[in-house]
Amino acid sequence: MAAAKSKKDRYVAYVAGYTRNSEEKFGIRVYDVDMEKGRLAEKDRIRITNSSYITQSRSGKYLYSITDRGVEAFRIDAEGNLEMIDEASINGMRGCYLSTDFEDKLLFVAGYHDGKLTVLRLMEDGKIGRITDEIYHKGLGLGSGRANMPHVECCKPTRDNKYICACDSGMDRTIIYRIHHETGKLTQADIIHAEQGSAPRHVKFSGDGRFMYIVCEQKTKIDIYSYQEKNGEPDFEKVGQARTGDEDDPVGTAASALNFSHDFKYLISSDMTTNEVVIFRAHETTGLLTRILSLPIAGAYPKDAMLFPDNRHLVSLNHESNAMTFFSFHEKNKTLIMNGPEIKVSQPNCIVFHKL
Repeated sequence: MAAAKSKKDRYVAYVAGYTRNSEEKFGIRVYDVDMEKGRLAEKDRIRITNSSYITQSRSGKYLYSITDRGVEAFRIDAEGNLEMIDEASINGMRGCYLSTDFEDKLLFVAGYHDGKLTVLRLMEDGKIGRITDEIYHKGLGLGSGRANMPHVECCKPTRDNKYICACDSGMDRTIIYRIHHETGKLTQADIIHAEQGSAPRHVKFSGDGRFMYIVCEQKTKIDIYSYQEKNGEPDFEKVGQARTGDEDDPVGTAASALNFSHDFKYLISSDMTTNEVVIFRAHETTGLLTRILSLPIAGAYPKDAMLFPDNRHLVSLNHESNAMTFFSFHEKNKTLIMNGPEIKVSQPNCIVFHKL
């Protein structure tokens, strides 16, 4: 009797985008994922305004999104379809990033426009409860334009679930807050200062949580830190740095994306002015990064880029050209080969792959 074939993993992808300056009001699109071909096929559109960023709960049961009104919550069914179940105000200007803690009990929202970090309680059914804390970053920057005031661009918890790391691109620093889970309150525990004018944008942690990576938008660098807790306090030590762009000519470039592959072997970033994507191999023991390639993405302003869950293909979300482009990734040959036509989508911001 022939052995039964193993069931292949199935995925859907959620793509968030702006609806401003567009006749379409579908801020989130749902796609079936073709893992073999490295392509997406649209299956649904969700009405929501200006979905700056989306994240799924650690349980995989819910999806949360930024919207003009604050945040919205969606239930994910067995086929990856979305059902809106709640919305809540963040008592401030529209957010730009959000994440949950590792117990799905708190929702953190970063505010670029008002320099605010907001914490909301999450319910067991995925709905959004009350605001438990609001922290406005303060200070005057040393530059002009956005570099003269706070802009919280990202908020990400450490993998031990003890601290939340808030990147402030206006103040060139990442503030580390201790999470008090019972009350939902935050207290400042540390500050990581970046190079002046570097604009720390996004932060990610290695799979084991021992290393932290901060992409700096204006200096096109990724700062690498080791992380552990010592005597009840967070301890971050800078262990390295990697460039996302040309080492000889970083002027006029702007780094954007920062995503790990699903197995944490690769770290992906992008440059919004040179319109390139860069892929690094992340070294598990040292945390250091080795650049594999940096190549054009056949579009304009790649705000996000992500490897498919099997690491064989890559999708780039090209914000200004209103499209996604797709490539086959070959690490051995250090190449990205376009594998079909672009897919039009209005002002895409980020993508999340969800395993069914």
